[in-house]
Amino acid sequence: MSILKKISAKLEGMAPADRQIGQFIVENPDQMLRLSSAALAAETGRSQSSVVKFSQKLGYAGYQELKLAVSEAKAQEWQAPAGMIHGTIEVDDGYLTILQKLLGSKLQAMQQTIAVNNELDIGKALKALYEARRIHLAGVGASSLVARDFSYKLMKLGRNVLHDSDSHVQMANASTLGPDDLLFALSYSGTSIETLRIAELASQRNAIVIAVTGLQDNPLAHVADIRLYTVGDEDRVRSSAITARDAQLMLTDLLFILLVQRQPDANDYVHNSEAAVSVLKAKQLS
Repeated sequence: MSILKKISAKLEGMAPADRQIGQFIVENPDQMLRLSSAALAAETGRSQSSVVKFSQKLGYAGYQELKLAVSEAKAQEWQAPAGMIHGTIEVDDGYLTILQKLLGSKLQAMQQTIAVNNELDIGKALKALYEARRIHLAGVGASSLVARDFSYKLMKLGRNVLHDSDSHVQMANASTLGPDDLLFALSYSGTSIETLRIAELASQRNAIVIAVTGLQDNPLAHVADIRLYTVGDEDRVRSSAITARDAQLMLTDLLFILLVQRQPDANDYVHNSEAAVSVLKAKQLS
């Protein structure tokens, strides 16, 4: 039974405060996914603690987990193209089945990632990135690849960016950060030792720490000033971090586009970057 059906079934037996919150979620699931716990409380005339307790009564650790469940329920209602399925890829699956499962899992991870991040938190991260004197990106493994991609995009906007795939260099960079600087740390598990130590050092240096991590309670989320969440199926058996990486790329691409929109001279920087590369390509062809 989906969480929306579960809430509907329990509405009559709920206390008045819980019934009001539950009724709103059942009738407005798409709107609920865009609201923080405080915003949902305001919409229903209840306290933020009532929203959190409502989530816990349904068996979730907090409001973010409830949002994920609602997002999954909505995803199940979404009519996928004919033949598309979700699920794990098995050794006996044929080429077409693997293609459909892979595409399905990627779309689901990106859709749910956008759903669990409210506009207020995205706005906080955007403001911090826009105002930062220097931006240091940290991550290991697949997260390091996403960090590198985001660093290139930020450089195109003329941002002062620090990134290196070597965690020792990342640690050294973090030691130079100050109150006007920002650390953008990526770790789906939130337990990567290198990334966690870098975040702790950046926090000690009074730099703003943005964490991009999973919904589960984890050490990196506790260190961060601003938390953005990614959803993936990385708790399943896997050969590589595929959906978590896609979710991270979705989030960093969204932030990049929003920065381009916000920064007055962004198009000039992007044009200059493209022009410089074009010259290089022309010389290679001659």
